[in-house]
Amino acid sequence: MLFKHMFTLTCGIALFSLAAAAFTASSEQHDDEAPFLAENSAAMDRMMTAMNITPSGDIDADFVAMMVPHHQGAIDMAIAQLRYGRNEQLKRLAQEIIVTQRDEIVAMRLAVGEKVPASSSSVIEPTPAGLGTSPLSQRRHGHEGN
Repeated sequence: MLFKHMFTLTCGIALFSLAAAAFTASSEQHDDEAPFLAENSAAMDRMMTAMNITPSGDIDADFVAMMVPHHQGAIDMAIAQLRYGRNEQLKRLAQEIIVTQRDEIVAMRLAVGEKVPASSSSVIEPTPAGLGTSPLSQRRHGHEGN
């Protein structure tokens, strides 16, 4: 009987030690993820705050008022992926998200009669190199192969 209790105690201590080691390794892995998570959390907070509108009575204007911050949130999160991500396929996808969401913000604003500056300065411009145009955007605007 004593052996059974000692065996159970030993197994319990071993499992606790493994869990503690796994937690420590997990924390260390997440330390380098902290800036990415902070940037994404800030983007989500801005997006959710901006999407919380008072209805105006104009369904179309209200839709745009909620969707613009939603799209801007996607842009902000894609920028964070470009800054901190390692997967090249996801980074290319993030570039596409930035271009398409920016284009859709402009289209929505124009659809409800808002004037949109040529630079579309209301959208945060991504700073990492190579984000100016994407193949999808070039095709959409008739500049394929340029």
